[in-house]
Amino acid sequence: MADRAPVVIDPSGRDIHAEAARIRAHGPVTRIALPGGLAAWSVAGHEEARRALADHRFSKDPRKHWPPLAEGEVAADFPLIGWILMDNLTTAHGDDHHRLRKLIAKAFTPRRVEAMRAGVRAATAELLDALAGAAPGEVVDLKARFAHPLPARVICDLFGVAPGDRARLLRGGEVNVDTTVDAAEAAANVERWHRDMQEFVDAKRRAPGDDLTSDLIAARDETARLSDSELVGTLHLLLATGTEPVMNLIANAVRALLTDPEQLRLVRQGRVTWEDVIEETLRAEAPVAHLPFRFATEDVELGGVTIARGDPVLVNFAAAGRDPGVHGASADAFDAARKDKTHLSFGHGIYRCIGMPLARMEARIALSALFERFPDLTLAVAPEELEPQVTFIMNGVLRLPVRLSATRHRGRPGGRGETPVTPR
Repeated sequence: MADRAPVVIDPSGRDIHAEAARIRAHGPVTRIALPGGLAAWSVAGHEEARRALADHRFSKDPRKHWPPLAEGEVAADFPLIGWILMDNLTTAHGDDHHRLRKLIAKAFTPRRVEAMRAGVRAATAELLDALAGAAPGEVVDLKARFAHPLPARVICDLFGVAPGDRARLLRGGEVNVDTTVDAAEAAANVERWHRDMQEFVDAKRRAPGDDLTSDLIAARDETARLSDSELVGTLHLLLATGTEPVMNLIANAVRALLTDPEQLRLVRQGRVTWEDVIEETLRAEAPVAHLPFRFATEDVELGGVTIARGDPVLVNFAAAGRDPGVHGASADAFDAARKDKTHLSFGHGIYRCIGMPLARMEARIALSALFERFPDLTLAVAPEELEPQVTFIMNGVLRLPVRLSATRHRGRPGGRGETPVTPR
């Protein structure tokens, strides 16, 4: 298998699942060629991905464990440079990763996340009220007007980003996952993103508030447990991952229900829960498709191949979620009623996503409220006309055009327990 020609990754992500299946057909761990000609490995099998995520021999620190970077062989215009130059959990290993994770985990304790529930409901209600103002039959981009602004507002409120600054500070993360941008634009984005975030940190240092950015600055200034670079890089990470994957989770769940009336009927009849829908979306439509980077710190045997020391590795969540070895012949089908919804979309072990409880809560409130408010919600285009997000790293749609049709009461969404939609 290792002798086969590498699978050349499509930078535009035109068909995430077809590419994942093609990679998996070569084996659970397969050679790929990334933009810029970089040779890497894709871990596409579920069991192999789980093992790789828990294996300390795979480092996320390119400065220490990717020889071409240490030896100055990686040009500043490398197309995926943004995934290399960040200084945060995504590029930390060992003690540094543990230190950063411990600091950031304080932002997402169960108590703090639960305290955010009222704010998520309020933001959801406000966005749905705005949607309700659409003219009858008007086509609305649900991604732009609901799936994106909801998690963006929640994470920006948490970190004290003023409304007027949000688009600017979130733009860097949006460009970073667009794998169609040319090398010069990718490099310019990293520089601009870092400068904008540093200006934000400087402003917070001058005028701290009751927010997590101010808390991180205080932790950095009082204990020096965060370098300035780590502080800025951590904000890059948390603002981007608090928005983009949750956006795709919500949009992908809506798309799945609107393209399969039987699945939506199961929800309306209370035969499956919103938790079922969310977990099946995470399995079958992983919001993050193919995540860079890990680097082997020594030769590692995995999935029948040898990953050499220093080789770059990507975890293929889109492929792992649809592994027929785990989910059988129906692995490609979205079925919220399936019993085994095992997935790795939030990572595994020491790399499990810190924001997982918040993401699930946001999706739960958003989906139940949306379908309660707009029970006649329909796609405005044929499913095959939906365009993919222009990236092989994320798995989502470029736009989600819908017609809202009828509306229900304007009360606060979710109520006592965000119950499933019932037929009327």
